[in-house]
Amino acid sequence: MLKDIPILTLIIFLPLVGAAITFFLGRNAKASKVVALVFSAIPLLLSVTLLSEFDMSLGTYQFMESFTWIESLGISYVLGVDGIGMLMVLLTTLLCFLAILFSWDVKKRTHEYMGLMLILEVGVLGVFCALDYFLFYVFWEVVLIPMFFLIGIWGGPRREYAAIKFFIYTHVASLAMLLSIMALYFEAKPMLEAMIGHASFGFQEIGMVSGSFGSVFQIAVFGALFFGFGVKMPVVPFHTWLPDAHVEAPTAGSVLLAGLLLKMGAYGLVRIALPTLPEGANAFVPIMLAIAVLSILYGAFASLAQRDLKKMVAFSSISHMGIVLLGFATLGEIGIAAGVFQMFAHGLITAVLFMICGVTQHKTGTREIPLLGGLSPRMPAAATFMTIGFLASLGLPGMVGFVAEFSVFTATFDAFEWILVLPIASVAITAGYYLWALQRTMFGEMTNRIDTANIQDTSWYEAAPLAVLCVLIVVFGVLPGLVMDLITPSTEIVVELLGVV
Repeated sequence: MLKDIPILTLIIFLPLVGAAITFFLGRNAKASKVVALVFSAIPLLLSVTLLSEFDMSLGTYQFMESFTWIESLGISYVLGVDGIGMLMVLLTTLLCFLAILFSWDVKKRTHEYMGLMLILEVGVLGVFCALDYFLFYVFWEVVLIPMFFLIGIWGGPRREYAAIKFFIYTHVASLAMLLSIMALYFEAKPMLEAMIGHASFGFQEIGMVSGSFGSVFQIAVFGALFFGFGVKMPVVPFHTWLPDAHVEAPTAGSVLLAGLLLKMGAYGLVRIALPTLPEGANAFVPIMLAIAVLSILYGAFASLAQRDLKKMVAFSSISHMGIVLLGFATLGEIGIAAGVFQMFAHGLITAVLFMICGVTQHKTGTREIPLLGGLSPRMPAAATFMTIGFLASLGLPGMVGFVAEFSVFTATFDAFEWILVLPIASVAITAGYYLWALQRTMFGEMTNRIDTANIQDTSWYEAAPLAVLCVLIVVFGVLPGLVMDLITPSTEIVVELLGVV
C-alpha cells in the first residue's frame, strides 16, 4: 500500500507545513503548540506504519522515490531507506514529538520556537532519507539554521557566543564535506558518462564506480569526509563547540542536538565514507581507533570534573559517541552494527538525561551539583527518571546502553585485542561520575543552599516523554534483537563494500 504513495516525502515535509502554519499563527501560543504537536505526531505515526511494511530481511533501499531535479548536472531528488535509515527515521520522529511535548511551557516567542523545531525535523529526516549527494548536502545545511536560532534566542546567558561557535564549527565541517562531494562527483563523472550516459550525484550511481577510484584519491577524500563528519559527532579534538552549545541551548534543543544532530555525523560515516571509499577507510583505521579511544577517555574524565549537571551530560556524549566510532573502526559486521545500535541507544538515553537536567533547573533554579542534594523526597518522579537515565548511560545490564557497548567492546577485542583495555576503562569512570552525581543531587541530606520549600515534581508534559523514553530503554535492552534484526542486513552490505572478511 505505502509503495503507491510518496511516503518518505510526506514524512519529511509535513513538519514544514506545520512550521508554516505556526509562523502564520503569530502570538497565539496555545494554537502554535497544538499545531506543532500534531505535525510532529503525524510523521511519527507514518514512520511506525512504514516500519510495519519494511522488509527486514533486505539490506537494500526500500520505499524509493526518484525524479530528475537538475538534469544537466545529474542532480536528482532521490529518497529511500534501508535498515539503518529506517532506524534513524524512527528515532528522529520520536524525539522531535517528545521534545515538542516537553516544551509545552515555552512562553517566549512560542510560535517561532515551535516552527523552528519543525524545520529542524525536516532537515534531519532529509539527511537520513536522501540518496543523492547534492540533496543530502542541502538537507544537512538546513539543520544548521533552526539550531542556530534555537540556541541564540532561547538559550542561556552565553547563548550568542555558543550559537556562533556552533555555526562556525559545523559550517567549516560542512565545507569540507562539500569539497569531498564535488571530488567524488568529478572523479566519477567520466566513468558514469561512459557507463550510463550522464554524470550523477546519486549514492548508488557513484557507488557503482567508486571501486575504480585510486588509493591516494580515496585516502584524501576519506580524510576530508572524516573531518566533516567527525566535527558533527563530535570527536576529540573537534569537540569544543559541543559543551558550550549544550549548556546554553534550551532543554529541547539539547535533546535534539545530542539525540539527532550528533547522529548525523556518525550516519555520514557509515552511509557515505566507509562503503564508498574502502581503501581510505582501511588506511584510516589507526587514526579512527586512536581518536575513538581518546574521545572515550577524555569525555569520561572531563565528565568526572564537572559541577554543572548539564555540562557533565554534554561531555558524556563525547565519550559515548567515541564508542560509536570505535565500533566503526573495527570495519567488521558486528562492530559496525553495534556502532549503529549505540547511535540509537545514545539517542534514547541522552534525551532522558537532558530532559532531567532541564527539569532540575526548572524546579530548583540551578544545575550546580554542589548546591543540590536530598531532592528525592520532594521530586520522587524526577529522581526515578534520573536514576533510570544514569544507570542506562553507565551500561547497566537490561538496558539498551549495555547491549550496544558490550557489542562494540566484543568487536573491538576481535579486531584489536588488548587495546580494548583502554576504552573499557571508561566503564568504571562513567559509573563513577553518574553515581556520584546521582548521590549528590537526589539523595543524602536535603540541601540548604537553595529554597526547597516550593520545589515541585515533574509536570505532566515533562513526565510523559520521560516515561516513554524510559520504557523504550528497557524494552530494547531486554529485546535488542528488535533493533539488530533491522540493521544487520544493511551493515552486512557495508562490510561487503569494505572488502573486509
